[in-house]
Amino acid sequence: MNREKMERVIAIDARMFEHSGIGTYLRNLLAHLAALENEYVFEVICQRREAVDGLPPARFRFVAARSPIYSLSEQWEIARLARHAQLLHSPHYNASLLYRGNLVVTIHDVIHLTGPSFRRTLAARFYARPMFHLVARKADRIIANSEFTKQQIVEYLAVSPSKVSVAYLGVSERFRPHDRKEAFSRVSFLLGVSRPYILFVGNLKPHKNVKTLIRAFAQICAHSDFDLQLVILGDDRKWKAGLVDESMRLGLEERVIFAPHVPHQDLPWVYAAAEILVMPSLIEGFGLPVLEAMACGTPVVCSRAASLPEVAGEAAEYFEPASVEDLAMAIERVLRSSQFQETLRSKGLERAKLFSWEQFARRHCEVYREALGA
Repeated sequence: MNREKMERVIAIDARMFEHSGIGTYLRNLLAHLAALENEYVFEVICQRREAVDGLPPARFRFVAARSPIYSLSEQWEIARLARHAQLLHSPHYNASLLYRGNLVVTIHDVIHLTGPSFRRTLAARFYARPMFHLVARKADRIIANSEFTKQQIVEYLAVSPSKVSVAYLGVSERFRPHDRKEAFSRVSFLLGVSRPYILFVGNLKPHKNVKTLIRAFAQICAHSDFDLQLVILGDDRKWKAGLVDESMRLGLEERVIFAPHVPHQDLPWVYAAAEILVMPSLIEGFGLPVLEAMACGTPVVCSRAASLPEVAGEAAEYFEPASVEDLAMAIERVLRSSQFQETLRSKGLERAKLFSWEQFARRHCEVYREALGA
């Protein structure tokens, strides 16, 4: 009997290893699968060998891929590269429909089917929509990051609830409280902030609702005595210009800082130095910055929408995402009460402890076993 038949081989399409959101998912999945005792050998399909650096070579093999994400060629290349595996895990809905083994697909959200700025595009009409339905039918199991996303998958893709498993994301130990004065000093040097600041972390697509945050911030600046800055940590070539224009229109050039990214090791300090984190999203499959901020002891204000109440629980101050006024009032309620801030910090630290990458990896192993019929 050859080695492939003796081993239980799982192929993981890790070509999005260096992307922001799904890259975080993949990096933590691989690292914590390596830390768990399990019966599998993993073939990591990626363009760069760095995806398996530091992982046990006896259990993690690098498989070189060339095809770009969302390309036609990925359909047959990934099927070919994973041909010796008993199971292929695609961390995104662009799974290979030509793969003949067991298939597990992670669907992080269905925004291309539900979001107004996505669903009318040509990409949604001719790629995302048909791929979602084809992949949902082909997959043996689907992984969602929240119960909210699971419900949307069941509703929009006509999938049985028993086919969808929820694996909550975790929060790394590097996200922890720091001395706030030291943190502010570091962030001041890193990003050029000069005043206490409100923080947003994420991409700048319309469903993130950053324009509403900018407008709420303008109201606070105009009608209160707070001397604040707004740090928008994230980048998007298509949508950033409109947000910069909105900031200028509202006279906020000196107060709004757009930071494309910071090194991974500096992000906990950026959270720790912030007065509050605001998560204003209209649609969110999970909302990892909420957990990361809570783990750093930073109070969170987030929208009462999508998965965010599921993640934040009672450890955040909520607002209606369509209302500039409601967001401005929520921010002011937190900023005006040091006692409320301490309550949110305490609740946030406890809430963040409920989410771990180890549990996340264990849940994936359970899904792999279910898909393999073990």
